[in-house]
Amino acid sequence: MAQGTISISSSFRIGICAPSTPFTRENADRVIALAAETHPQAELIFVEQCFFEQGHFAGSDEQRTDSFVALANDPSIDAIWFARGGYGAARIAESAISRLHSHASRKTYLGYSDAGNLLAALYRAGIGKVAHGPMPADISRPGGNIAVRRAMDWMVKKQPETLESGLITGIKHVAFNLMTLAMMTGTNLMPDLRDHILIVEEISEYLYAFDRAMFHLCSNLADHGLSGIKLGNVSDIPENDRPFGEDPEAITQRWSQANAIAYLGRAEIGHDVQNKIVPFGILNI
Repeated sequence: MAQGTISISSSFRIGICAPSTPFTRENADRVIALAAETHPQAELIFVEQCFFEQGHFAGSDEQRTDSFVALANDPSIDAIWFARGGYGAARIAESAISRLHSHASRKTYLGYSDAGNLLAALYRAGIGKVAHGPMPADISRPGGNIAVRRAMDWMVKKQPETLESGLITGIKHVAFNLMTLAMMTGTNLMPDLRDHILIVEEISEYLYAFDRAMFHLCSNLADHGLSGIKLGNVSDIPENDRPFGEDPEAITQRWSQANAIAYLGRAEIGHDVQNKIVPFGILNI
């Protein structure tokens, strides 16, 4: 069923591609079934590239780039939803953005984790309405229907209750996976975060690696006029051969203080079903 589209209604068309790693047809069918039940006004279009496999990736760099560009430039598509994370989007983001035209600017783009590379590049280029939030891959988590439905509620209806509760109207926000953002720092994908509140989250990293990434990120953002930093969920932390001695919040507070960046507390984003929506830029809802 997920090889092409589901034709329920063409009032809101969501194109789904995989800029990093492959998706499964089984999970695509589950997302389509949920959409048919909860959002019958939406048409979900899983492009065939989602199911390609070339080593680690969902097809070659060229195939992944072409898939995203075709959806972004298609005037009949209202939103682009990234299927899942896993490394890969950084390899295609810069070349993909250079190929976009005016139709791409009218769309909503949603994803998180490694998809943050494309979200950052889009935001830097001023293209579309970009947001950090759940992806189709979340359907495989326990209770994942909640997260997937939240994403569709945001894309189709822009429902305020889908948003991270600590967002402030009239203030600029962005949200990223910490490792993804730290690796982008200093590259052509990195957006200007002046006057933004930055929210970061992480999964499956040793605390020493979290500390290293936070050092790198905060050191590079120290003189960039960041309004502050908030910490989302940090989950599935592996056990090291000895205790690190600090938890993720203490690490974030220490590096924020060392670089004169305001630490603003916690936020409800992360690699879990409670991952809330964070639109990039000024919140105007």
